[in-house]
Amino acid sequence: MPANRENASSNIVSPMADLQLKQSKAPEILAASDHKAIVVGLYGVPGSGKTFLLNQLEQELGQTHFAFYEGSRTIANVVPGGIEAFQSMEEQEKAHWRRRAIDAIGKNCADSGQVAVVAGSYFPGPLFLCPCRSGVPKHFLGASVFSAKRNILTQGITTGHFMFWPEGQEAGRPVYTQNDLKMFTHILYLDFPAEMVVRRCLDDTNRTRPSASAGHLRKWQQEEKTQLRDLCRGHDILFLPVSPSPTLPNKISTLLHDFRYHNEKYNLSKAESSLDDSVVASPGQLKTVLVIDADRTLAAEDTGALFWKRVSKMWPSQYEASTLNTLFSSALGHTYTAFRQAVLLYEETANDQEFDDLCQDVASAVTMHPEFVSLLQLVAEQNHVGALVVTCGLRRVWDKVLEREGLSKKVKVIGGGRVADGFVVSPTVKGTLVARLRDFHHIRVWAFGDSPLDMDMLGKADEAIIVVGEEQTRSKTMDALLTEAIDNDGFRAHQALLPSNASPRLDISKLPLIKLTEPAFVEALLSGSYTKSGPQVLCATNENAAKLLATRMRDAAVAGPDLREVHRRVGWYLANEFLTGVVGLEKCPIRHVLGNQTRGYQLSHEQQTTIVALMRGGEPMAFGVNDAFPLAMFVHARDADDIKLHHLQGQLTVILVDSVVNTGKTVVEFVQHVRKLHATIRIVVVAGVVQAQCLAGAGLKQTLAHHANLHLITLRTSDTKFTGSGTTDTGNRLFNTTHLP
Repeated sequence: MPANRENASSNIVSPMADLQLKQSKAPEILAASDHKAIVVGLYGVPGSGKTFLLNQLEQELGQTHFAFYEGSRTIANVVPGGIEAFQSMEEQEKAHWRRRAIDAIGKNCADSGQVAVVAGSYFPGPLFLCPCRSGVPKHFLGASVFSAKRNILTQGITTGHFMFWPEGQEAGRPVYTQNDLKMFTHILYLDFPAEMVVRRCLDDTNRTRPSASAGHLRKWQQEEKTQLRDLCRGHDILFLPVSPSPTLPNKISTLLHDFRYHNEKYNLSKAESSLDDSVVASPGQLKTVLVIDADRTLAAEDTGALFWKRVSKMWPSQYEASTLNTLFSSALGHTYTAFRQAVLLYEETANDQEFDDLCQDVASAVTMHPEFVSLLQLVAEQNHVGALVVTCGLRRVWDKVLEREGLSKKVKVIGGGRVADGFVVSPTVKGTLVARLRDFHHIRVWAFGDSPLDMDMLGKADEAIIVVGEEQTRSKTMDALLTEAIDNDGFRAHQALLPSNASPRLDISKLPLIKLTEPAFVEALLSGSYTKSGPQVLCATNENAAKLLATRMRDAAVAGPDLREVHRRVGWYLANEFLTGVVGLEKCPIRHVLGNQTRGYQLSHEQQTTIVALMRGGEPMAFGVNDAFPLAMFVHARDADDIKLHHLQGQLTVILVDSVVNTGKTVVEFVQHVRKLHATIRIVVVAGVVQAQCLAGAGLKQTLAHHANLHLITLRTSDTKFTGSGTTDTGNRLFNTTHLP
């Protein structure tokens, strides 16, 4: 985290605060048995307070699970003759004993199973100590010895130090050893403001410290961080700069507990537990589960790229938009360690509140493919079909995206992004979770993905769908992997083009096309698990507003323009009172009367809504619905065939509006036609009056029983069954044609 930003949110309770408690209940995982010893280095320029922090951690954590090593003491323990002998050695011999020191730490912790925490300090010897200066308060974090004299620096104890850089020298001199890089598993870098380090050196009452400029220390820190990042990525070491804060010891204690437990085996067990919880929480007996990748699958956007683009704009001198790409293109690749390092990058970049705000900002820029929105809405109505979003990216972003779409209660996100999430999702984890659903839970799995990171998941699923986006943004290496898997490994999959005008991958004979909205696909996916209750009916009969409106509609003295206006008001009323409950609302920006910007509300995905007026009687009421939702598309239709595919493509809701539903035959024809064109789109029928018998027995409800995601809204129902004609026909009354035969 950039220096001094954490203090601004010190009143925010961090999710990391309860992580230590959770982990204290976790089963013991002995680092020495299956993995190399866990050795954590505390690095930083002289005066950062490494030794003082080491002592604080030792007091807080104890020595049962952790062992604490300070550089000078470690050297003294391994060198015959102790510190004095070491100081008299040539540089090559010193390097030998530095290697021996770190090797001794590694062996001790491998034998004991403890986590080693190593901090280096300069130990120039008693000749350079001086009496304390009275009257100068010591800084609360203390400091290590700092000397600008080059002969002292060359004699210093360097276990836990990265480089020496006396002011005036063109470049620093690295003093780490290859044994350090082999032994360390984690490095925490005390990234304190240079001015703070200078002040500590001046305030130290125990040692005389030659002055060092803040400018030089900043340059030194930046060079150490840059080199350490690259070296750590090349040697499988997790790296995290930490900034000063009143809670720093607690934060590092929490991190050390996490480092103690967290290995690839533990990570997978946590991910599997999250999956199992999702299955158990399902309201029914799941037979099929959709496992869906997030970035560039559910939506065209890459949320990780969006996140770092925003971070680079906020702190341009410290982060680049390509930060994540740089990590995954390093020697770490897309391994477990790489994704753990990504988590530490997010921890470094933002405190909890800042991270949540950034995730909200990113989520607001993400537009889910409407085909997936409508498909997941349909799945959410099923008891035997479920959906999981499994992402290598940011769980918090996708939680917010699904919440905005009204899907968060039915679709769980399995992912990471922060230490407090407990695990990361790598390509291997994706594949293992699909296999667990299939083999342990005995659930049929449909997997949806777009990139090489999804290949293991897709290969282990019962049915695999490759989501293919625009050619300029999709993975460039996916075609080769698919070709090899299909030709050599017997891999079989379909491809779905999102958007529909994207160019296909490979030969469509090798990778056949499917549409997520076509009935055959949806029928195969749901495999008999359709909701059998038919359309959900909402009736306003007993509402006072409905009684007033119905009076005017039934009054024989009201006809022509006056009756059309009444129907228009009925459409507006039903849209506001009932349709908003079915479809939901979303926030939208408006200009307040006082001149400032504020937030209002509109129908959820209003622009992706199609209003169809069933001519001619449905037109006035449809205009009323359109008054309520002015951004919706408006279509006239005398017959069902008047609704074309382009009226539904990219849409999430179609509203069929008619004045009277008598037998329900017309409604059935329109619903069935819409379903042939788009198998998952939400259909809402809005009517002024519905004959009661068509909702019972073998009527409308039973005929449409297999059509999920279907609602019927009416102002009132009528027990009177008749077919109007002449003066009793609603259409004639609306348009003053009652005199026509």
